[in-house]
Amino acid sequence: MRGETPTGSPRTIAVALHGIEPATFEPCALIRDWLYDHGVERVTLLVIPARDLHPVGERSPEMVDWLRERRMAGDSIAQHGFRHVRPRAGGSPRQLLAAAHGQRGAEFVGLDSEETRRAVHAGWRLLKLAGIEPDGFVAPAYAYTSALRATLSLKFQWWAGLLRVHRAQPRLEADERASSQIGGLAPALSLATGPLSRVLSPALLRAGSLLPTSTLRLDIHPADLSHPRHMMALERVLARAGTHRSAITYEQLAGVERTSPASRFGAGAQLLPAVNIDGSKGLTADRPA
Repeated sequence: MRGETPTGSPRTIAVALHGIEPATFEPCALIRDWLYDHGVERVTLLVIPARDLHPVGERSPEMVDWLRERRMAGDSIAQHGFRHVRPRAGGSPRQLLAAAHGQRGAEFVGLDSEETRRAVHAGWRLLKLAGIEPDGFVAPAYAYTSALRATLSLKFQWWAGLLRVHRAQPRLEADERASSQIGGLAPALSLATGPLSRVLSPALLRAGSLLPTSTLRLDIHPADLSHPRHMMALERVLARAGTHRSAITYEQLAGVERTSPASRFGAGAQLLPAVNIDGSKGLTADRPA
């Protein structure tokens, strides 16, 4: 895949495969193979650490082995929330808005700072214990809160929003503020699964892929495999992109070099306190793994 924008910037395509967990492992593996057949050599894999409060490492060692192999082959791994669903219903305006839009996956909306830290760090540690430490973080439904953004710089090199991928900066002990470098504009394009959206979104996806952006971001979900029109639309977009775009991961889009965990944050990096997640068999996170 080769090509440049009129300004000389390289044209790239960044594909993210969402919702990877034991229950979706088979379709996700099929989609990953399908992407490779269409010339997408690098993909960002979004892994849910404990969808049903059972660690991925215990539920599907086969999936863990596959994720390790994919990372060795050049893919990037991102933590995709903790359970991917909101733990409880709430009545705040933002929670009601998320519910009205069917965003049950807006997991962090309505959580306070401590609950957010617990969920993020427990998920990170579950993946770490399975041997698949994530490079970055993608919030379910791209629903970020100030508490979530403040937590991410403690453990991750980058995090992805709906419009950009941000490079996180390690938080200094004396600085209470989380910081990030704003990446270039790269809106994520995806296919919706609602009755009306299933009809309209393939055409919208094809139209969005024609925009003269330096990076084309595509979100793919396991459910897309069940909708032939979705797969046909994706195939058309990939066939066109394959002639002039190079595949990159979100890690590369954020401008992050892959490093060891020890050198990533330095000796002064701040650790989260010991926490327990209800229903997670007493999981704690009081020391680096």
